[in-house]
Amino acid sequence: VSTQSTGEEEEEEEDEEIQDIFEELEEELDELEHEEHEEYEEEEEEEEEEDEKIHEILEDLEEELDEFEHKEHVNHNEEEEEEEEEEEEEEIHEIFEQLE
Repeated sequence: VSTQSTGEEEEEEEDEEIQDIFEELEEELDELEHEEHEEYEEEEEEEEEEDEKIHEILEDLEEELDEFEHKEHVNHNEEEEEEEEEEEEEEIHEIFEQLE
């Protein structure tokens, strides 16, 4: 009888050890999952910040492009005005030549 109870006690101790190991593994798994979640959140935050920076850069570039296009348009208009003035001066010159 004592051999049987000793065998049962050993089995119970082994079961408890196995249970302890499982609990430790579950705790480690929980810690790893928590760390992984934190890392994921940090990566998400970094990606959002990078996206925001890229968006800001694109907005700046669009602004610069708009300014450049406006300047181009103004320059083109100035060139047209100069050409018109030159044509008018030539016409006036021709009229004076005809009058002479």
